[in-house]
Amino acid sequence: MERSLEKLNDKVVKCKKCTRLHSYIKSVAKNKVKRFYDDKYWGRPLPSFGDPNAKLLIVGLAPAAHGGNRTGRMFTGDSSGDWLAKVLFDNGFANKPTSQNKNDGFTLIDAYITAAVRCAPPDNKPTGNEIMTCADYLKQELALLQDVKVIVCLGKIAFDAVKRLCGVRYQNFSHGHRFFHNGIVIVASYHPSRQNTQTGKLIWSQWNKIFLDVRALLAN
Repeated sequence: MERSLEKLNDKVVKCKKCTRLHSYIKSVAKNKVKRFYDDKYWGRPLPSFGDPNAKLLIVGLAPAAHGGNRTGRMFTGDSSGDWLAKVLFDNGFANKPTSQNKNDGFTLIDAYITAAVRCAPPDNKPTGNEIMTCADYLKQELALLQDVKVIVCLGKIAFDAVKRLCGVRYQNFSHGHRFFHNGIVIVASYHPSRQNTQTGKLIWSQWNKIFLDVRALLAN
């Protein structure tokens, strides 16, 4: 299974199916923002990562232009990654509370991180066609990650992507909402984007409770 996930990640990294996204991530990697001018950007679709025997699967929206698209690892090198790394560490799903670059030793424990879309989209808004094009990668991951008991969806796009794969229609997105499908609990959460955390739409206690609840679900 681990080798199958590696092969799938190799396919993802080489993917050029979405012309708009492929052009955008290359442009961002070339025309860097001032604060990261000295960094060498990844500038390719992002592989998923984590424990191949994970019971928890975390599905994000897409890489950030100057986060994952720069560092080469999902939820790494930006404020969303800061929030996710800390909450995972606090709840025993990671070995350290920070995720700064792909060589920093940050390791997931019984968790796996992926996304609905594997390339950073302009304005963080992938098109419907781009989401559907990437859906097969997520479908293959769900088939390979046979120990998953809980899926946490970060934001409505991730939630809707998982719903489509499950063939589920009548579930509405709201923070903390959950439903069961084929023995797996699907949990919805606001995305820990700067827009949500700085406006107070998502506060730490709400965010942490998602993962406290995941721990309780996995203990049953």
